[in-house]
Amino acid sequence: MRNSTRSNVDPFIVMDVMEAARQAEEAGRHIIHMEVGQPSTGAPAGARRAVADALEQDALGYTVALGNPELRKRIATLYGDWYNVDLNPDRVVVTPGSSGAFTLAFTALFDSGDRVGIGAPGYPSYRQILHALGMTPVDIQTDPENRLQPVPSDFADLDLAGLMVASPANPTGTMLDSAAMQGLIEATQEQGAAFISDEIYHGLEYEAKAVTALELTDDCYVINSFSKFFSMTGWRVGWMVVPEDHVRVVERIAQNMFICAPHASQVAALAAMDCEEEMRGNLAVYAKNRELMLKGLPEAGFTKIAPPDGAFYVYADVSELTTDSRAFAREILDEAGVAVTPGLDFDPVRGATTLRFSYARSTADIGEGLKRLKTFMASRAS
Repeated sequence: MRNSTRSNVDPFIVMDVMEAARQAEEAGRHIIHMEVGQPSTGAPAGARRAVADALEQDALGYTVALGNPELRKRIATLYGDWYNVDLNPDRVVVTPGSSGAFTLAFTALFDSGDRVGIGAPGYPSYRQILHALGMTPVDIQTDPENRLQPVPSDFADLDLAGLMVASPANPTGTMLDSAAMQGLIEATQEQGAAFISDEIYHGLEYEAKAVTALELTDDCYVINSFSKFFSMTGWRVGWMVVPEDHVRVVERIAQNMFICAPHASQVAALAAMDCEEEMRGNLAVYAKNRELMLKGLPEAGFTKIAPPDGAFYVYADVSELTTDSRAFAREILDEAGVAVTPGLDFDPVRGATTLRFSYARSTADIGEGLKRLKTFMASRAS
């Protein structure tokens, strides 16, 4: 049978790295996982208890397409607690992970062929989802002096229908402050383009609070998830906030594409939002890991790194070490037993000379991984 041209998307390379690491573990090797952006912790205890109780008391059938109303109200409350934003819960849409939110947002906002700007380096699935939906992703080559975040001059002449930004960003962990975010919002509005803010790493900040686009405008789409701060990657539940006059548009698409986010996951998500003390404990582990990485990576020989303000990644320029990041990552896995992600996932142009290191695992794992990387790099230099 034939395939559509839209289906010709690139693989998500980090998933291939995960599979190679799994095969190595299956063969008996001990692998340190610095490749995947996944907390080593599971869903908070209160979330697990809530689901266990619900399984005994509820059929857990469909919810309405926009999500459990109680969960939508609780998410709206979070914006008041975290950012002092008074958010109408009617604007909140519960989604099957942030990936479902990206699909809904792109479908609601853009037509086939529309050009949508995404920062490079950036999360690779933006590009692939846009392509699969028949839209045109436009990579914006960001500069180190701008902390690998887009600035208005980067896309002034690109004729975009929309701009996607992320803060804290994947793979760099860098953040946009209020002035930088405001500048991007105003630039897109002047062009008549849509503004989408990926905020799934909010809550994972180390020195300053991340800025939500909702502090600056209501004329935007904001996407978030329970995967990162709330440690619920496999539960596949996220949310987005849209302008009031877009709610029904998104609802109609969600009804047909997804019916609803998983009911059990929505139950867990609601309970997770009252487990912030446990989440703050996880954050303290990431903060310790970040300190170890910022000290240990340069000691190992990875000296050109972006300053990670949030999330749990360090993005390194390894151009002095390789021109093939995929082969280099494979060498590190085979020789050091450490799984890392090639930059090609995040930047098709410059990614052959970059690597992403995740520090979402336990502190013991991070310490062991750094030790192995130092040994590997020393042997490689000799």
